[in-house]
Amino acid sequence: MSVQLYAFTCGFVTIPRAFMLDGEDGVITVPIPSYLIIHPKGRVLFDTGLHDAIQEDSLAHVGENLARYHAFQFHPGEEVGARLAAIEVAAEGVDIVINSHLHFDHCGGNAQLPNADILIQRREVEHARVVKNTHGYLLGDWDTGQRLRQVEGEHDVFGDGAVVCLPTYGHTPGHQSLRVRTELGGEFVLCGDACYLRESLEKLRLPGIIADKEAALAVFRRLREMQARGSTIMFGHDPDFWTTIPQAPVRLG
Repeated sequence: MSVQLYAFTCGFVTIPRAFMLDGEDGVITVPIPSYLIIHPKGRVLFDTGLHDAIQEDSLAHVGENLARYHAFQFHPGEEVGARLAAIEVAAEGVDIVINSHLHFDHCGGNAQLPNADILIQRREVEHARVVKNTHGYLLGDWDTGQRLRQVEGEHDVFGDGAVVCLPTYGHTPGHQSLRVRTELGGEFVLCGDACYLRESLEKLRLPGIIADKEAALAVFRRLREMQARGSTIMFGHDPDFWTTIPQAPVRLG
């Protein structure tokens, strides 16, 4: 069986445009993506979106500071567990969750995958433990009691080059992206927040909030090189780009 890749959007959030592109005015509504990878050796989710408690009371879940800058459009049936159920994939059957990083909009659905190990960069976990419930982290979203498989740097998930974690530090100190090689669609790079928008990559424009600007620019250059070699770059929160992406049950790759 070849590697299969599926994409979902799990709600939307409206935020200041300056979060996406430094110096911009106004707001932008962006998708919250998640991906399912089916490999002969297991089922993997890359990022899990928002916690379903946000559907009922976002202020109570995220707190006043985050609620001040985030307006959520996230409804029952859009959480990652429901997205999986809609294509007849049991949440209990997911083996591994790979989080790009531990901001609340990328790991909020982790607890919906009760049998999955969480594969994450060690330095991201260390940073999240220090900042606790600040800087976009919510301890209760990622510290769910599941087994943490902490890795350092590049990591080949199944040992065959098909699903590989790529360190893309910059957005956060331990951010990672995922390279997925498929027979149907070739090679995909699931960016997470390493590159929000197509414009970010085309113009090397950084977001307004970032942990390490130089590291992020180095990642942009690496992504450009991968794109030039034929990789499809899956921009993390680009609303225009995501209108073009087929979603499950249609295969992306």
